Amino acid sequence: MSFRPRFLLAVLLALAACQDPPPPPPEPAQAARPSAPQRRYFGGTPDGKLHVYFFDVGQGDAALIVSPDGYTALVDTGPASAADHLVNRLPELLTQRLDLVVLTHPHADHHGALEPVIKRVGARQLLEPQLGATPKAYDALLGAVASQGVEFISPSPSPATPNALQRLPLGAGVSLTVLWPRAPTERLLDVPEAALEANSVILRLTYGDTTVLFMADAHARTEEHLLARNAPMQATLLKVAAHGTDGATSAAFLSAVSPRAAVISAGDGNLMGAPSPATLERLKAAGTQVFRTDEHGEVQVVSDGKTLVVTPQRLPPGVPEDTRYSYPGLGAPALAPLNAGAAKRPYSMSLEGPDTARPGTPRNTPRPRVDSNTVTVGAYVGSINSDVFHRPTCRNVMKIKPGNLVTFTNRQEAKRNNRRPAKDCNP
Repeated sequence: MSFRPRFLLAVLLALAACQDPPPPPPEPAQAARPSAPQRRYFGGTPDGKLHVYFFDVGQGDAALIVSPDGYTALVDTGPASAADHLVNRLPELLTQRLDLVVLTHPHADHHGALEPVIKRVGARQLLEPQLGATPKAYDALLGAVASQGVEFISPSPSPATPNALQRLPLGAGVSLTVLWPRAPTERLLDVPEAALEANSVILRLTYGDTTVLFMADAHARTEEHLLARNAPMQATLLKVAAHGTDGATSAAFLSAVSPRAAVISAGDGNLMGAPSPATLERLKAAGTQVFRTDEHGEVQVVSDGKTLVVTPQRLPPGVPEDTRYSYPGLGAPALAPLNAGAAKRPYSMSLEGPDTARPGTPRNTPRPRVDSNTVTVGAYVGSINSDVFHRPTCRNVMKIKPGNLVTFTNRQEAKRNNRRPAKDCNP
């Protein structure tokens, strides 16, 4: 009798004994517990102030808005060469994906880094001007972004209120108003040599008495059209159009906007020669202090609703590192005291260092006047014979007799006096 079968059986039994016991049967499935929302990034918590970051992206535009409640909007993404910088910088400022991305127009220096930015930080919505005859590469880019679940929205006014400006709320007290384009309510501007620039998305960011006007690559025709339709353009800080090239930013436009400060986004030694000496001269004549990304690097702006504080990344030699520039909002007088009991000084001043206004900068900024017999007025104007209030630059204010003129430092004061916004200037 052979022993082989018994031997094989013994070996198999020994191997089975050495193996791990079979796993227990799975327990009945349980409902998943909801987990607390996780922050993907490490930006700071909302601090009750409005923050705007004008990034140094070379020859291009990119700016991030963070509202007091933490809502975020990215206005343009700069050229493709800015992608590495933005995918590292943005997470430092965000705690969640972007609420809104705005592409002002289909030029690569304004949207070149869009796709890597969206892949890195995400976005809920994207607003773009929806123009015709756009480059194929731009259309392909939008298709790629749409495939990532980003919702597209239009700058067009609501059909229910076609005459009203579209407002994009960014939390309590903060709104981003689309001034242009307004198709189909208003036809796009026909500028054959610069149709995309002329129909750039123009935005006005408002928080309390402080306002920032984003002019994208607006053309001179854009400014003329906004002036003709009396669009609300007065602003504490102006994002200068078209990187400061000549043509836009006219004297008439600056008179209507009356900015206390301006930011120019341009690359060092760019082939466009931006900003042009003529544009800089007009800004200087308007008493507007200029910050340039090619000279100052990233420019940060913080508002508490009453005052804008500008912090450039780089300062001129000899200027203290902790220097800040403070600008009172639209309801404040052009001259503001440096501190209690001090003599009045220009609004362009350092909060923590000496006066750092650039040499040759005019010391006073002209503010809007109602007529030659009145002094500078507040942020809003009305008549004792009317229940509406206007912006000081509204043309209908000229019809108010000086003896009937009343002024309000802000919207709340006007409403407390039973006034409603005038429809002609949308204050």
